[in-house]
Parts: sequence; C-alpha cells; structure tokens
Amino acid sequence: MIFIVRKKRFFAFLTMVFISLGTIFLGYAFSGSVLTATSKTDWGLGYGESGSMPTGNMSKEELSKFNAFYVGDTAKKEIYLTFDAGYENGYTPKILDVLKKHNANATFFLVGNYLDTSPDLVKRMVAEGHHVGNHTLSHPDMSKISDKASFQKELNELENKFKQITGKDMEKIYRPPQGKFNENNLKMAKELGYKTYFWSLAYVDWLEGNQPTRDFAFSKLIPRIHNGAIVLLHSTSKTNADILDELLTKWKDAGYTFGDITKL
Repeated sequence: MIFIVRKKRFFAFLTMVFISLGTIFLGYAFSGSVLTATSKTDWGLGYGESGSMPTGNMSKEELSKFNAFYVGDTAKKEIYLTFDAGYENGYTPKILDVLKKHNANATFFLVGNYLDTSPDLVKRMVAEGHHVGNHTLSHPDMSKISDKASFQKELNELENKFKQITGKDMEKIYRPPQGKFNENNLKMAKELGYKTYFWSLAYVDWLEGNQPTRDFAFSKLIPRIHNGAIVLLHSTSKTNADILDELLTKWKDAGYTFGDITKL
C-alpha cells in the first residue's frame, strides 16, 4: 500500500515536471528561429574566426522584417561607429575631437539623464554631423514593457527633450537599453517609425571602476572588426577616449571606412 501511494506520488511529480517544462518551452518558443512576442532575450553574439561576421540572436534577414539591424553590408569594408551614454563622464569632448580629426561619422544613443545634464554636448554632436539616437528616457528593461502606449512614452519623452535642446526633430533610430528585447518590442518600434540598431562588435568597457587596459581593448577590437560592423562603444569609458585615435587609425590602415548607420 505504501509502495502504491509513493508510486502515485512519483507519477504525479513527473506529470507536474512535464507540464512545467511544456509551459516554459511554449513561453520561450521559437517560430522558425525568430523569437516569439512573449519571449525575452539579451542581444548576444557568437564570434568565429578573426575578421568574420559574428552570429546574433536573430539573423540579418529576421531582423530586417522589423527594420532592425546588427550589421551592415558585409561586402564592403565599411564600419559604423556608435556610442551609448547614460550619463556624461567627462570623455565625450575628447571623443568628439578624435571623430572630427578622422572625419568619422558616429551615432550617439543617449538617455534622458544625458540630455538633462549635457545639453551643450548634444548640440555639439548635432552641429558636427553626428546622429543622436533614442536610448529611451529612463533606460528600463524594455522587454518587460508589453503595451504600446508605455513603450511609446519612453521614446516620445526623449524626443521631446531633444527637440527642446536642439530645435530639431529626433531621428527615428533606437537602441534597446542593455540590448534587452523581444519580438513585440521590435514590432512596436517599427510601427512607431523607428529603426532598431543592435551591434556586431563590443567589449566590456562600461565598468567605471574597472576599466580595461589598452592592450585588452585592442585584443578585442582589432581581431573582431569585420566588413559592415556596427561597433558599440561607451562614451563613459576612459579607455575608449584614450585609445580612440589609435584605434580609428588602425582600422583605417586595415582599409576600413566609416559609414553612416542611418543609410542602412
């Protein structure tokens, strides 16, 4: 009798496990290899041989359905410079000086705090021909936002701040904070007229108290550069400010030119 009770409990336990696994699988299911609207992910890359395009969570073709990109034209030795900034750390003026020296166009993805505290730098970015992209008002996990009104508010309120500072309408270019997204986010951004930009080259440069060395930075940024690369750097990084002139020189010496990301 005890054995029968235990056996029943065992089968009940197995049933619960299978139900739970089935629920998880459905919640994070893939349609082909495209993420479903309910699934959540962090943008990630898989690197292969030096100089080759990495693979992303979604392919170029899958992203293109949502006017989203992580890489440009891989047939051209053209790369796209982007900088993310949640706050100003004193290094952007130097970065802008280097970009000007190399006649390199860049896109700065900014949050609300940056526009509040550094309006003069935002004006300089625009005056010197760079693009200012929408990194949301408050830098939330956008994959947790499922309703369009809340999603739109994060973008529109940053647009309003930008127009107050520059007198210009903000370009419809968007990068999800921390690369957190789902398919529904991509769909909503497209419906709002936005292009979404991830990246195909980045490294751990955002830890203010643990900045990478010059050698470490070059060990990641030189071998992994590739045709059509969308490069993500943080303008809060002292290392990036210090190495940028040499980095851009190395990339130019390797035959790369700097493209305009909005032309993708």
